Amino acid sequence: MIGTAPAAQSAVFHRFRLLLALGAASLLIGALLRAWLSWQFGIPAGVGAADLPLILAGGLLNDAVTALYLLGPLAAYTALLPDRWYRSRANRAVLAIGSWLTLFALSFLAVAETYFFEEFDARFNLVAFDYLAYPTEVAGDVWAEYPVLRVAIAAAALASAGMLWIRRRVGDGSERAVAFRQRLTPLVLHASLAALALAFWPTDTLSGASNRVANELVQNGLSSFMRAATTNEIDYYANYQSADARENLELIGHALERGGGRLTRLPEGRLDRAFTGRANGLGRLNVVLVSSESFGAEFSRLYGSDRDLTPNFDAYAEHGIWFSNAYASGTRTVRGLEAFASSIPPIPTVSILRRPGNEHVATWGAVMRSLGYRTSFLYGGYGYFDNMNYFFGSNGFETVDRRSIDRVRFENIWGVSDEDLFDHALGHLDALHAAGKPFFTIIMTTSNHKPFTFRPGLERLGIPPQGGGRAAGVRYADYALGQFLAHAEDHAWFDDTVFVVGADHGARVYGAQQIPLKTYEIPLMIYAPKHLRPRRVDSLMTQIDLAPTVLGLLGLPYEAPFFGQDALATTPAHRIALFNHNHDVAIYRDGRMVVFGLRKSVHTYQYDAAADRYTPAPRDPELERLGIAYFQTAYELFEQRRYQPSGPQPAPVQVARIR
Repeated sequence: MIGTAPAAQSAVFHRFRLLLALGAASLLIGALLRAWLSWQFGIPAGVGAADLPLILAGGLLNDAVTALYLLGPLAAYTALLPDRWYRSRANRAVLAIGSWLTLFALSFLAVAETYFFEEFDARFNLVAFDYLAYPTEVAGDVWAEYPVLRVAIAAAALASAGMLWIRRRVGDGSERAVAFRQRLTPLVLHASLAALALAFWPTDTLSGASNRVANELVQNGLSSFMRAATTNEIDYYANYQSADARENLELIGHALERGGGRLTRLPEGRLDRAFTGRANGLGRLNVVLVSSESFGAEFSRLYGSDRDLTPNFDAYAEHGIWFSNAYASGTRTVRGLEAFASSIPPIPTVSILRRPGNEHVATWGAVMRSLGYRTSFLYGGYGYFDNMNYFFGSNGFETVDRRSIDRVRFENIWGVSDEDLFDHALGHLDALHAAGKPFFTIIMTTSNHKPFTFRPGLERLGIPPQGGGRAAGVRYADYALGQFLAHAEDHAWFDDTVFVVGADHGARVYGAQQIPLKTYEIPLMIYAPKHLRPRRVDSLMTQIDLAPTVLGLLGLPYEAPFFGQDALATTPAHRIALFNHNHDVAIYRDGRMVVFGLRKSVHTYQYDAAADRYTPAPRDPELERLGIAYFQTAYELFEQRRYQPSGPQPAPVQVARIR
């Protein structure tokens, strides 16, 4: 009996040789990918060479845990399939095909992660997960922008070479008979290790560095993606710092009252503030808000760029109210629209545009309708993307998207060109003006987005039909904006209209910090040449402050539960900004930032804006407490249906909700 034990062990090992070979391949691909990402993106983000051994070692452990999950089905298949079937010719073909597909997928996804990291300085995350809801736009964008076919061919070649090596040197383990009892032991071991990892090894277990990019590098991309998928909508109280709800309301209420207005419903657990009319206000002027796709401040000469990519925005901003210190709430279009439309902090982890229960919430549009305005939302693409049509339609806006735009000179997978959108908007605004009521319209552009394709005829402006990249995208967005504002001057409603131009978010996220502020900076201006004198505003301004600021300019009486403040009527000192990045949220004030993350983590930093440098700082109990109050209260008011307009419910527009 003793003499047969090694033979039995050898037979068991032989049966599981294919699984071990695929596991080793996944570790090799993961290590090579991690080394490449560290070289390409880690070093520019401040990840030193001395950090690389720890990143590679920790990454190898994370890859091994992920391999346990990925190869679990193969382990069960290898152990449980009857011996006679497992050794059949048909099963050998199944194993060969399955192994080839596994190697192909691992190779293809490794290259995909490289491109994703280039864009977002991160492993697959919430952005990747959210994009899966829109395969048409995303697949078209990926196909147009990236060498998908060449990558697939290369991945197929690597998979074929790997399979050839496995077949010659390893085999599939089907040559020998192995008793069921012997096959069961490795399966139990595999399942036990996977269960322990699932219970005690979160994806970010080893992501404890102060450098955000280093934390991303040590993670496994597939595991990071699954984490995003399973934490898309999570229990707020189990994952983030929280406090007594009543104390939160009183704390925020006190902070908001310093910015004006009278709290009217605090005993009901609401933050509604009533503002009286101002005799020196502009009155019932039209308001047109242009939310420009990915129009980061880094491209504007006014914000310190050494490239003159936004001459039209810069020129108009210098003839209006120019906000030199403005920031986006997040890194996605839905976060920008959420902040502009509803003046609500960015609740982790999903924007209210995509959350259930987003009907009849407090919006800028609801306030304008209570003042006699007609409200509309215009988008150059199909408005089912990011649930935009459903959200705005369910909150009283007339929605206009690609389906309504007939005259088109150029379009790509994301929608019609900005020129076509703005031309349609001019006609739309003419019709609203003819109806005799003032209007409030939000226009969301699309062209400044990969694959960066444009109509011919603009080459003299540095905008080739294709191949111009982000620089061409910014130039085109600025050109189309300039044409829109210039042509608007010929319309009867121009003199009675306030134009607001800002970005939904910056061009891309980069930097070593959890909330890299430099990438959140956006250009922002308010332009009404017949009513506003040129003015530069240097105090901190964020997207959630825009609605209260414009309403303050108009000087009309209104009531709303907005979290933002009138940036033109509040003192610059102690103004706050609220941010979101994936699962993290943050509050910023006077150079101090507090970041709240999963598992109730809290980190405090001192930020040097001139050097764009963060240093860990002692905890700031006051700012930390204020941040908890803002984010928890925003979450509770929305989830408990207490973030609603004060007036009557708008008539909803019937638009299908995404699932």
